[in-house]
Amino acid sequence: MPELPEVEVLVRQLDHLLRGRKVRTVKVRRRRVLGKTSPKKLAVALREATFTGVTRRGKFLLFNFLPAKTRTLSVLLGHLGMTGRMYLSPQDAPLPKHAAVVLDLGPENFIFEDTRYFGKFTLDTTPLARLGPEPFDKTFTSKKLAERLRNSSQPIKTKLLDQSVVAGIGNIYASEALFRAGVSPVTPARQLTPKQIKRLWTAIRQVLSQAIRFGSTVPLNYGGDNSKDNLFYFGTAAEASDFYEERLRVYDREGRPCSKCGTAIQRIFQAGRSTFFCVRCQN
Repeated sequence: MPELPEVEVLVRQLDHLLRGRKVRTVKVRRRRVLGKTSPKKLAVALREATFTGVTRRGKFLLFNFLPAKTRTLSVLLGHLGMTGRMYLSPQDAPLPKHAAVVLDLGPENFIFEDTRYFGKFTLDTTPLARLGPEPFDKTFTSKKLAERLRNSSQPIKTKLLDQSVVAGIGNIYASEALFRAGVSPVTPARQLTPKQIKRLWTAIRQVLSQAIRFGSTVPLNYGGDNSKDNLFYFGTAAEASDFYEERLRVYDREGRPCSKCGTAIQRIFQAGRSTFFCVRCQN
């Protein structure tokens, strides 16, 4: 599932492409992704509406738009789920099989494509109320992080996936931040020392900012002949372009030597998710 850096890269691309564009018609092909919003309500809200920008909150995309009949800005909430893609496609191009929502923008269509339909494209913004601070926000300090971890007996890796602690971190970057901070993923959150929390706070911000910088240099082929071009994870898949480099230090590197000490990276399962770490560097 795309995490904060991948969503941020997509947001920057879509903001440039959608700002000032007007919606002519709305076609809903998969009702499930609308959540509590009915197809009729979505169509009424977006018809002749103008996009004023695209921003991000946690892993959510926020499509800001000005409805045709009011002068009050509104927000459409997007989430990629596990397999979602959002891109512009020529008006005369055939729609993909799994296109969930299609917005007619004139010469182009905006397409939300989702193979499993776990994503969201809705006017319901209530999920935002449950989110914690943004990792780069001034309110997210090491002291605030300590307060949010103080009473939790959950393993720190599992706790970092709680979006009310800090918004946007997922399985990949939780493992990466813990490695950089030298913190074991199985340590109960409330047992972390002030020094460990300070290192973890720094590592979270570093790994996310570096991922965003790297992702921003990757040419994104939204039209997509490559089935994996919608996943902006770092890797060296055979079909990846020359822009991709192996940047992850522990994630998905089970059995490979640690970049610091040479010990084989291990994988365990926590809350149904894979955790990758070095037993020597993270203790």
